[in-house]
Amino acid sequence: MTLIETNKIPVTILTGYLGAGKTTLLNRILTEKHNQKIAVIVNEYGEVGIDNQLVVDADEEILEMNNGCICCTVRGDLIRILRTLVFSSEQGQTKFNRVLIETTGLADPAPVAQTFFMDELLSEKFEVDSIVTVVDSKHVTRHL
Repeated sequence: MTLIETNKIPVTILTGYLGAGKTTLLNRILTEKHNQKIAVIVNEYGEVGIDNQLVVDADEEILEMNNGCICCTVRGDLIRILRTLVFSSEQGQTKFNRVLIETTGLADPAPVAQTFFMDELLSEKFEVDSIVTVVDSKHVTRHL
């Protein structure tokens, strides 16, 4: 099997229940030496973005969406943010090699992933490379 190289920007969707450790994992990714510039989209549900305050002060582009759940009411906002990232990158204002989307603990990641197939520009520029689900192993049986 041959690997096909694409120039698409990889997108990782980070999901899991509230308190499972999504922001902890995000912070770990941002502080590792991986030589990648990551654009981070943090989805908050509610008016006050707590997770965005918990994200480490990294040299990354961090964008916050806090007007609803990314999987339903703010899909248009996600498209707008991603299109803005593309435009900004093409203008040389922002440079990034990857996008990481941290969903709210209430989100279904499937509609988020579908966003990249529904929008022509996004499907041309981005490729969902993985959906990572963080699970709190101590309390997983309560959620099953």
